[in-house]
Amino acid sequence: MGAGHDHHHGAVNAAHHHRGRLWGAFGLLTALMVVEAVAAFRTGSLALLSDAGHMFTDVLGIGMALAAITATRRATGDPQRTFGLYRLEVLAALANAVLLSGVAVYVVVEAVRRFGDPPEVLAGPMLVVAVLGLLANVAAFALLRSGARESINVRGAYLEVLGDLLGSLGVIGAALLIAVTDWWWADPLVAVGIGLFILPRTWRLGRAALRILVQAAPEHLQVTAVHDRLAAVPGVAGVHDLHVWTLTSGMEVASAHLTMTPGADVGRVLAAARAALHEDFRIEHATLQIEPGAAPGVCGSVEW
Repeated sequence: MGAGHDHHHGAVNAAHHHRGRLWGAFGLLTALMVVEAVAAFRTGSLALLSDAGHMFTDVLGIGMALAAITATRRATGDPQRTFGLYRLEVLAALANAVLLSGVAVYVVVEAVRRFGDPPEVLAGPMLVVAVLGLLANVAAFALLRSGARESINVRGAYLEVLGDLLGSLGVIGAALLIAVTDWWWADPLVAVGIGLFILPRTWRLGRAALRILVQAAPEHLQVTAVHDRLAAVPGVAGVHDLHVWTLTSGMEVASAHLTMTPGADVGRVLAAARAALHEDFRIEHATLQIEPGAAPGVCGSVEW
């Protein structure tokens, strides 16, 4: 006998709620990305080019977030996709992390090559474009901040914008230093700083996405604690084949087989078990199979 609970749509609805803000950030950063890329080639600034490259991944990441939201919405009525396309959000976040890591590595390598003979850069135009980039990133940062807590994909875009905001500050500092002192090493030095700042953040995002994709238990949940809580439900004699995983951001899922004590009421046991998972662990979707205690072996052992 089995029982389930409706999906918790909070994370997906949150992403849909922030769709307008994502579009705003997408348009703003796309325009500034083009300006920064053109200015980087005209001024010869690697720091500005790294900031433009980072902004490109911002735009790409937000674009993938929008695509995932759209695809998720369209797939909800397909009976063959029993979980919809919620995982597209996680795949987009992983691709985002990989792309951003590649940009960061390229910038660091190119900057190290320039240390031997740093080229001259046009500090004036570099400064103007960096200030524009800073303003654009501040606006995008404000647009994405609230959604970053509710969606891994919005969080990916948010982290990129945060890194790009700090990168713009670095470019501004390098431009001012070059303008005042003609110290050309400031440009590749700032480029290396931006690259090294980006890498650990993208790796953490990628690790979080991979953890979801391999269906590991959420980091904030202890599976043993879930097991013990279910075992403590009145009428439950034993718990086995317990699995806990994350479907997408903020949507934890669990399945378990519960062996009942003789005479226990099935309805009460299921209601109490679902309530325990919801109240103690915020697990909104649980599939629980009930097995009579007097009929051992009613279900085969699943070694997962």
